[in-house]
Amino acid sequence: MKKVILDLCGGTGSWSLPYKEAGYDVRNITLPEYDVRNYKIPDEPIYGILAAPPCTHLAGSGARWWNEKGQLALLEALAIADACMRIILLTNPSFWALENPVGRLSRFYGKPVFSFHPYEFGDPYQKRTLLWGNFNIPKKNPVKPTEGQKIWKMPPSKKRQELRSITPRGFAEAFFRANL
Repeated sequence: MKKVILDLCGGTGSWSLPYKEAGYDVRNITLPEYDVRNYKIPDEPIYGILAAPPCTHLAGSGARWWNEKGQLALLEALAIADACMRIILLTNPSFWALENPVGRLSRFYGKPVFSFHPYEFGDPYQKRTLLWGNFNIPKKNPVKPTEGQKIWKMPPSKKRQELRSITPRGFAEAFFRANL
């Protein structure tokens, strides 16, 4: 029986890709097919959970718009993050991690277990990312951040949100190696 990995709000599946490539049963629970808020938990053991709730209304990079967006946007974002936590608590996986950039989640979930920049895992740019959870810390292999804050400087486009949310390949692979 293959080990099941739930990739909650997984978008492109970039974080869970190393698990998929290694033959794990990876299930990407993301819109438009699945909404974590009403996802029916499978009746089988869940080995690991990777959760990356949308950061649109949570990331500090958008703080200047928080008042304009209002509390409803924050409540919507927290409902999604909380749904991820509910799935984690109900399935009790061997490991789990919830990811988001620096922003509002620390206020609600406390101090993260781990933080990183992509350049610390071989992808030469900066984007501080926080992780909460129960997982083995991946081994860093830093390079110079020659591309600076390329994510922050990304120009507007229809794919901007998707491109900004892609988990860096170096980190995804290091996380996989630490949490087989």
